[in-house]
Amino acid sequence: MPYSIVERGTTNTTDYRIYFKNDDTGAYVSPFHDIPLQASGGLYNMVVEIPRWTNHKMEISRDDPLNPIKQDIKKGKLRYVPNVFPHHGYIWNYGALPQTWENPEVKDEHTGYNGDNDPVDAIEIGYRIAKRGEVLQVKVLGVIALIDEGETDWKVVTINKNDPLFDSLKDISDVEKHLPGLLKATVEWLRMYKIPDGKPENQFAFNSEFKDKAFATKIIQETNVHWKNLVIRDEAKINLMNTSLNDGKNTIAVKEAEQIVNSTPGYAVGQPEDDSVGKWHFVQLK
Repeated sequence: MPYSIVERGTTNTTDYRIYFKNDDTGAYVSPFHDIPLQASGGLYNMVVEIPRWTNHKMEISRDDPLNPIKQDIKKGKLRYVPNVFPHHGYIWNYGALPQTWENPEVKDEHTGYNGDNDPVDAIEIGYRIAKRGEVLQVKVLGVIALIDEGETDWKVVTINKNDPLFDSLKDISDVEKHLPGLLKATVEWLRMYKIPDGKPENQFAFNSEFKDKAFATKIIQETNVHWKNLVIRDEAKINLMNTSLNDGKNTIAVKEAEQIVNSTPGYAVGQPEDDSVGKWHFVQLK
């Protein structure tokens, strides 16, 4: 199922949104709930929120109808990830696996911490810089368990099916062989990216080690079960609106979804981000 995006609002402002359309049906869809977790051939769908080398902290909205991508806001200001030397922005294509949910009410049996209330994060390590809102079909290679401010925040490592290394990368153990230094840089980046904002360095479960494909697949299956339980709740703090699940409760008509999108501000190009977004931050890890 190919998907396209529809931009609404003014870029680099709090009203900017990216909505998703199913090209086969023409219906607006939720990237959280409507896009299937599994693609064909044992692959998974990954929704790209943040292309590699960019700083805008974009994410699937838990609150907005149809869960568009929007920029995270802190204290009324748009959030940007800092450039922590020698890294520039995000060092991989970053996004989420649809139809997964890290349940904040349940202690993860593997980490001992509750979930972070988001879909499972995915990092795609291929050569190509993806586009914001692109839906990639990816192979899962492994996973690392970030403990972010006392919450479990899994990061699944993936590779795009169209990448030249797709056949060579079969499991997490193959990554160092073909992309030497990337896993070490990933741990470093995840550990220190919040330090410039005055927060302590992040911690990890499993002594900062990556777990293999089989373990990652288990995590995806567990969080998919949490999502299935979420969408049948009578009450949920997450917006469950969709156009395809036919759940009789949160599924809306295609026309209604179109009206929701059309009621938002029209697309416009805003001012570029402030020069401070490009600032280098030098961090000394303990």
